[in-house]
Amino acid sequence: MNHLQHIEKKLMDSVRLVEKLHKWRDQGCKIVFTNGCFDILHLGHIDYLARAADFGDKMVIGLNTDASVSRLKGPGRPINDERSRGMVLASLSYVSAIALFDTATPYDLIRLVQPDVLIKGADYKPEDIVGYDIVMARGGSVQTIPYVEGYSTTAIEQRIRQAKN
Repeated sequence: MNHLQHIEKKLMDSVRLVEKLHKWRDQGCKIVFTNGCFDILHLGHIDYLARAADFGDKMVIGLNTDASVSRLKGPGRPINDERSRGMVLASLSYVSAIALFDTATPYDLIRLVQPDVLIKGADYKPEDIVGYDIVMARGGSVQTIPYVEGYSTTAIEQRIRQAKN
């Protein structure tokens, strides 16, 4: 298998994801889950995702579909389509699987994954994180990770637009 095929294999539908999760659990792996839009991957994302991956053995990312990004972020977003965003994330060595979700929250995806560790940014209180109830009910943990100051897709987008004018 070449490198591109290896990356593409990390983009999973729910059937393949469940198969992988069973395999990983049989191997005793600790499953980490996080989610987001990840529109333009930047240092803040890399820092956050690398720290998240350190909480377990396999990291699953719930990736907002293009339609859900647009609903969340407004017209003109996403800048990169869902396949592009997924492929960029899947190219990171510590990312094990990418699963798209189109709902307002990743609650159903979290219920499917049943992660051992659920992670979001430190702008959330753990008990307010979507899926907290699912993870805690199975004895898992919910963690927050501080963001790297000065990095956001919105800020990058604004700098690009200002540079054009």
